[in-house]
Amino acid sequence: MAEENLNEAEGNKADANKNSGNYDASNIQALEGMEHVRMRPSMYIGDVGVRGLHHLVYEVVDNSIDEALAGHCDTIHVTITPENGIRVEDNGRGIPVDIHEKEGVSALQVVMTKIGAGGKFDKDSYKVSGGLHGVGVSCVNALSSHLKAEVHRNGKSYEQEYSRGKESYPVRETGTSDRNGTVVTFQPDEQIFETLIYTYETLANRMRELAFLNNGLTITLVDEREVVYDEEGKEEGFLIETFHSEEGLKDFVTYLDSNRESLISEVIHVSGERNGVPVEVAMTYNTSFAENLFSYVNNINTYEGGTHLTGFRRGLTLTLKKYAESSGMLDKLKFDISADDFREGLTAVVSVKVAEPQFQGQTKTKLGNAEVSAPVSQAVSDMLENYLEEHPGEAKTIVNKVILAAQARHAARKAREMVQRKTVMSGSGLPGKLADCAEKDPAICELFLVEGDSAGGTAKQGRDRATQAIMPLRGKILNVEKAMQHKIFENEEIKNIYTALGVTLGTEEDERALNITKLRYHKVVIMCDADVDGSHIETLILTFFFRHMKELIESGYVYIATPPLYLVKKGSRQMYAWDDDERDRLIEQFKGASGNDSGIGIQRYKGLGEMNAEQLWDTTLNPENRTLRQVTIDNAAACDHVFSMLMGDEVPPRRAFIEENAKYANIDI
Repeated sequence: MAEENLNEAEGNKADANKNSGNYDASNIQALEGMEHVRMRPSMYIGDVGVRGLHHLVYEVVDNSIDEALAGHCDTIHVTITPENGIRVEDNGRGIPVDIHEKEGVSALQVVMTKIGAGGKFDKDSYKVSGGLHGVGVSCVNALSSHLKAEVHRNGKSYEQEYSRGKESYPVRETGTSDRNGTVVTFQPDEQIFETLIYTYETLANRMRELAFLNNGLTITLVDEREVVYDEEGKEEGFLIETFHSEEGLKDFVTYLDSNRESLISEVIHVSGERNGVPVEVAMTYNTSFAENLFSYVNNINTYEGGTHLTGFRRGLTLTLKKYAESSGMLDKLKFDISADDFREGLTAVVSVKVAEPQFQGQTKTKLGNAEVSAPVSQAVSDMLENYLEEHPGEAKTIVNKVILAAQARHAARKAREMVQRKTVMSGSGLPGKLADCAEKDPAICELFLVEGDSAGGTAKQGRDRATQAIMPLRGKILNVEKAMQHKIFENEEIKNIYTALGVTLGTEEDERALNITKLRYHKVVIMCDADVDGSHIETLILTFFFRHMKELIESGYVYIATPPLYLVKKGSRQMYAWDDDERDRLIEQFKGASGNDSGIGIQRYKGLGEMNAEQLWDTTLNPENRTLRQVTIDNAAACDHVFSMLMGDEVPPRRAFIEENAKYANIDI
């Protein structure tokens, strides 16, 4: 992908030496920063698929956010252009354009073309910053076929354009300007990315999140690919959404819990510095049985937690436990309360700003700064002590919720132990419905969770017995969004899933943590009918995985099968179609030049059981032909909001969502 950036003569010399069997200095490639980004893009943006494509936008927006954190910007406009390009405009100070003393060119050119350049490393310019810590916008430039930077600063405007990270001309003055700010417009490089199509909803979720995390900031997202019409069919303009929050994390928690029944009347909130660390925390309790805890460092979502989350949990547990014990409400409880009990039904967001964050973990999203834990713990303790003292009624309600959680956990432990005992047994302890595969290496084994016994029987006949296991699920599995934990472990279908996968529950730190070290399959495929009932069952299973087996999703092990919707036939010719558009194209193809549609037959598959074993293998099971959709979590807060809306108790938000999105769904009438 980056061969055009390498020195051709040196490359030929290295090839010659390699072919002759020599190994000397000419074999060593000393790539410049931008060349290395193009050669190894995944090292900088995660991957070159959908996630990496959207990450480019976040990196440019992060630069504007840093201006907001420094107090110089309050408005950001993000636009998706008709060509699937991106334009990001802010009203910050504008990137400096004067000559850089060391590099001898404009500072704008240095920022856009040098990895590691930028004001983020200057503590006088930015006390904290997000993004990739200095490589962000230059990385985007390297991975764009074209990028244009416009700067409005000190009454003048300037511009410079680039092609795949290389400047096309020196920075030039273009006129006068009555505003300040930076505009970056870029086109992702088709030589790098597997897809070039931006998803509006993905960008909207991140912009909404950033608005909550930076109260007072206004972010506008415009999609110039989609025109909006009024009820009379008159064109209103492009799709546009504005995100703004005055109360920051308080609004964020209210948004997250909008589909749940509140247990207390308000969001508990604290914001301020503790030992030099800016800390903001917002939390509330609802009647659900799930813990929904989200943490951020410099606007970066720390999915794997870290020291700030440890501090939050410590402050919450110690303060609530002290209050519960002093109130005498725990006197009649016959067993100890665990830290987990204090977090059942909790929705909370923790955000800290750290000058030099140290990230750890598999995906570098776990905060390692030890000095952050104590300030967060102290902030939470102060916040809760004040709240509990001033709101005795709500305090009693929270403690009662904790006691009920402890009692439910005690009941769930027995049910979970039954699952564990069954799971750790040898092959004879596997579910009777499971048709296992012959191979034992999890890396090449696949488990298909199939809707219904009929489809399961067909899948067992059509599968590759060496690597593909089939387990039919009877009817709709339990809706875990509305179920207590012990009910979940008592559900037969869910017990079978745990047992078949070979996973276990519970660690010393967290009784609910999933242990996947003995996972028996590295592809877990949800395979349901292509109708409304099938979609519902698919959503129920996904809810279960998101709430109780998130580790499998985060490890990239969960997939959704995509069986075809139609079989189009004419004479001996037949082809499958996965949507209406593809069906219509096949019909036109079968008509040919004559335009005659006589003899063309269309079979609509409402269920997997309508296919024979050979058809199911050809379309859905065969790795050479099938399409599997990998389940990923791009934005955990957005996922939480959708699952609570779709599967929770509140009907109006679900009805509104279905009405708004029905045109995208497959609905049988």
